[in-house]
Amino acid sequence: MKKVLTLFMSILVISVFGLEIIDDAGYKIVFDKPFKRIISLYGAHTEVLYGLGLDKEIIGVSKHESYPPEALKKPTFSYRDDAEKFISANPDLVILRPAFYKRYGSLIKKLKDYGITVVALQPLQYKDLFNYWKKIGVLTGKEKNSKRMIDNFKIELKKIQDIVKNIPKAERKNIFFESGHKKFLTCAPNSMADTVLKTIGVGNIAKDAILTGSTVAQYKKEMILDKAKKIDFYIAQKGAMNKITLDKIYKESGFEAIKAIKEKHVYIIDEKIVSRPTPRLILGMKKLGEIIYPKYFKNLEVKNY
Repeated sequence: MKKVLTLFMSILVISVFGLEIIDDAGYKIVFDKPFKRIISLYGAHTEVLYGLGLDKEIIGVSKHESYPPEALKKPTFSYRDDAEKFISANPDLVILRPAFYKRYGSLIKKLKDYGITVVALQPLQYKDLFNYWKKIGVLTGKEKNSKRMIDNFKIELKKIQDIVKNIPKAERKNIFFESGHKKFLTCAPNSMADTVLKTIGVGNIAKDAILTGSTVAQYKKEMILDKAKKIDFYIAQKGAMNKITLDKIYKESGFEAIKAIKEKHVYIIDEKIVSRPTPRLILGMKKLGEIIYPKYFKNLEVKNY
């Protein structure tokens, strides 16, 4: 028991009122027992909740769920829904992302006024990933399961790290990672996607990207073209914010100068396995490793927890 309490000391305070955490919007959340009727408004929250062994406790999810399949059977909720729809479902916890606090402040206030606990969580950097899983574990009474999730993730991560150690520097590749095609956004330093790239041993040509205070960073087309000869692979993540196609990338004006375009080394990957803060980041590492270093990653088997 002492070991478990020590592990969670950085995120958990035991007060005279019960358990206490600070969420990513800066609010103090005090509660005396695990939450049992949860509405998740972000796919990553939903994945982690299921990964911790929860199911019947999840009474609602967002309208953009895709994993796990069980989540697709749950009632759906949206920030645009009336507060009454949430209230009628009788949740004791609504978990969302900090960015929506100001945008939908009226909805959140109504939920809080009714006595529903609202928690905002989203790790912007990889270094906060495990604390994010721990916090959800504390909120749901699944601390031991979140520790197991972290331990299992580290086991699979080491398999990848051991492979990368054996890739000679002369064989290392450089890539441009596209987060958004319209403005040529890329991944922010130390974000989930950036860490995925570092972990599999590729060089990111957009290290000089302009930070935006989020998980993405601004880049410019001319900056990409200035490094056209150094881009061995062009990787674009596809998702709600970047509905990209290979055809669109290949036909982008000026891109014919890019080495990866000439050599047909352009790939699209699901953002959910490279940018979402879930255990499936391991699958993203494996997928990109197989694309960029097939000789080294071809026999890798990983488990998704």
